[in-house]
Amino acid sequence: MDMTFRWFGREDPIPLAHIRQIPGVAGVVSALYHVPVGAAWRREELEHLKGEIDAAGLRFAVVESIPVHEDIKLGRPGRDRFIANFCESLRAMGELGIPVLCYNFMPVFDWLRTDLAMPLADGSTTLSYDDRAIAKLNLTRGTGSLPGWATAYGPDELRALLAAYRYVDAERLWDNLAYFLERVVPAAAEAGVRMAIHPDDPPWPVFGLPRIICRGPDLERLVALVDSPANGVTFCTGSLGALPENDLQAMVRRLASVAKDRIHFAHCRNVRVTGERRFEETAHPSACGGVDLSAVLRALRDVGFTGPMRPDHGRMIWGEQGRPGYGLYDRALGATYLQGLWDGLMRETGA
Repeated sequence: MDMTFRWFGREDPIPLAHIRQIPGVAGVVSALYHVPVGAAWRREELEHLKGEIDAAGLRFAVVESIPVHEDIKLGRPGRDRFIANFCESLRAMGELGIPVLCYNFMPVFDWLRTDLAMPLADGSTTLSYDDRAIAKLNLTRGTGSLPGWATAYGPDELRALLAAYRYVDAERLWDNLAYFLERVVPAAAEAGVRMAIHPDDPPWPVFGLPRIICRGPDLERLVALVDSPANGVTFCTGSLGALPENDLQAMVRRLASVAKDRIHFAHCRNVRVTGERRFEETAHPSACGGVDLSAVLRALRDVGFTGPMRPDHGRMIWGEQGRPGYGLYDRALGATYLQGLWDGLMRETGA
């Protein structure tokens, strides 16, 4: 297991020097966040970012993410141009030796929360989601500053996109994902890059839009679309754990039995389900939420997982101000907790 930490570049209030001080963290998860969605990433820009990470004594372990253009998800005639650009970005990653790409295939909206600073009993604040609040949101003014997605849409553009998706149900979205993967996975394999799709967050339809990477069978269907070691998943305990029916450790084992070594990246965080399609994020330890991270990591160990892992969203604690979910302190605590679990599990095997 390779412990990593997400960094949002020079705009991130957390410097690389602080990340390097977290025990056991050697890898960085980052991206070219300024590149327009659908444009090809220039090798020179990616190399510059890698150079900054290298200079800090760290390693560029995962790109998270290269956003997938909506024309690809919609299956529009112009998608081939954006797929070609995606393949060019993959080649740049491969030339620079960056081995893993985390991406998602969520229509219009990326990860979504309804409260970015919900107070917890201990005085910290956290991210939370309530489907009842989503139902009250007015999208006629566009997405505005709502969190999660790579692109902010104005009212007219958002209205047009939502109208276009009326003709894309879950099966059509699967077809469009297959079309995409059939073209990009060979390019990824040639470049030496492992693609790792992120589950939908939250793992159910939002604003009437289909979401298809939500359950164990979805992960199994995904890896079967293109049977290649380069076609895999990001196992996110927080996203998948928000759906009570998901047995996370069983999902890990079942996926490994269907297709070996397809979990290329692990996002580890804890959530507490508080009602029907309602949840709040908690501190990482298993006792703090509904996800038994010890059991999940045991399953990952048992199936031979050796890839990058990162503490995912954290609370804001000790008065820290910054990007919601991405403060330094609670994620650093999460990284050390996860490493402690992993160390104990590996000692069981004599490793």
